[in-house]
Amino acid sequence: MKGNHPKRRRDKYNPYRICEMKGRFYVSFKDGQGVLHEFEISEQLYRAFDSFELEDLSYLNVWDRHLEQSEIYEETLNKRAVRMPPDVEETVLNRLLVEQLHGAIRELPQKQKRRLVLHYFDGMTFQEIADREGCSVRSVEYSIHNAIQSLRKFFKNF
Repeated sequence: MKGNHPKRRRDKYNPYRICEMKGRFYVSFKDGQGVLHEFEISEQLYRAFDSFELEDLSYLNVWDRHLEQSEIYEETLNKRAVRMPPDVEETVLNRLLVEQLHGAIRELPQKQKRRLVLHYFDGMTFQEIADREGCSVRSVEYSIHNAIQSLRKFFKNF
């Protein structure tokens, strides 16, 4: 179809073309079998199709300005991350330290170990532990303080 086509970028999913020729308006499209169909349409319908294309163009421009068009790879995502993921060496070192901490906790006297685990791993307060064990808050504080001191000594000597 020869005529005045609006000169603009079109969405790749836009199935039709519109044009104006000698004051008459036309639309053309290919059907599912690839057969081209051309129809004369009213000016009002032409303006509606034109408006739809302009809306598509507006959307495409927003897409180009605001959405990323490049491929996303793990490396580029890591560079943009607020907190970089730890490297392999750091991960291994952290696991070793955690294993050593658990080993040091296992070496504590039973009462200190139980109270330390209840407080730091189970999130219980000194008062909750004291109520549970039927002792004073001061006794719980003292046990946990001594457990921490033992762990500090363990890691200083390590």
